[in-house]
Amino acid sequence: MLYAVIMAGGSGTRLWPLSRKGAPKQALKLIGERTMFQHAVDRLAPLFPPERIFVVTSPAMAEVLRPQTPDVPPENFILEPSGRDSAPAAALGAIHLLHRDPDAIMAMLTADHFIADTAGFRAALSAAATIAADGTIVTMGIRPTFPSTGFGYIRLGDSQIIADGFPVYASAGFVEKPDQALAVHFLDSGRYVWNSGMFVWRADRLMEEFAIQLPESYGALSRIAAGLSAADSRRVLETEWPQVQKISIDYGIMEHAAGVSVIPVEIGWSDIGNWASLLDVLPADDRGNAVIGEVVLSDARNCLVRSGGRLVAVIGLTDLVIVERVKLN
Repeated sequence: MLYAVIMAGGSGTRLWPLSRKGAPKQALKLIGERTMFQHAVDRLAPLFPPERIFVVTSPAMAEVLRPQTPDVPPENFILEPSGRDSAPAAALGAIHLLHRDPDAIMAMLTADHFIADTAGFRAALSAAATIAADGTIVTMGIRPTFPSTGFGYIRLGDSQIIADGFPVYASAGFVEKPDQALAVHFLDSGRYVWNSGMFVWRADRLMEEFAIQLPESYGALSRIAAGLSAADSRRVLETEWPQVQKISIDYGIMEHAAGVSVIPVEIGWSDIGNWASLLDVLPADDRGNAVIGEVVLSDARNCLVRSGGRLVAVIGLTDLVIVERVKLN
């Protein structure tokens, strides 16, 4: 069965000064009246019912996010004792799924990205799950729209199959963030996609990769998994968690994993990594201004203005981000 596992740690380092440690990007209302986390959960329906949506996060952030999605069972929030990057978070999600369902297929998803084409996103996830059922690791690559130097890339290898209308390619390797000239080459070649950070795999297949590539971490994770039914499961987790290497899923697993396939998608994706990327996805007026909250504009151009609860007036300004931070959401 297919499950969604949303990575929702969030350190609050993006979109300063609005985003802070206690209110990272995923907890903020940046697009409409829903937080980024609520959008991440909303777009999963109807492919994933709430009981098959899980969230890996910190205890403090769980207190913020649980009330935002009351339909997701509280016990589906999987709590990390401390943030140790995306590879340990993914593994913690996987061992909890395996505890419930030995045949679980896991979609590792993000809590704070924007996706315009939600139907296309769900269709791609469904196709990826079909491929992943045989043990293939599937990643969703974003067709690049400009030569970005801020994203990692994946090189497309040989064409494999068409799955539910989506072309599937073998991965020919993950590539670090390039310089400008190399990014232009990647875009022009048509053989590279952005690394979205979204993966679909059998949960047991992910743990096999941990055993091969991060054996010491796998040992600690195995002891955590064995203790899930114990009365002192939290103590076991807190004892073993520091033994799990702090490393990203890309470096720790994906760069050397065997049997990786890529589904290139065009779903209106953005990681909302800075104010400029938020301006790109918000509706703008005929002068290029986008506003959030109570804002009055006069002779302003290409401005992003965010009111935190008080009226913000912008007069005669161009190419600015203006953030009035009173309310966190």
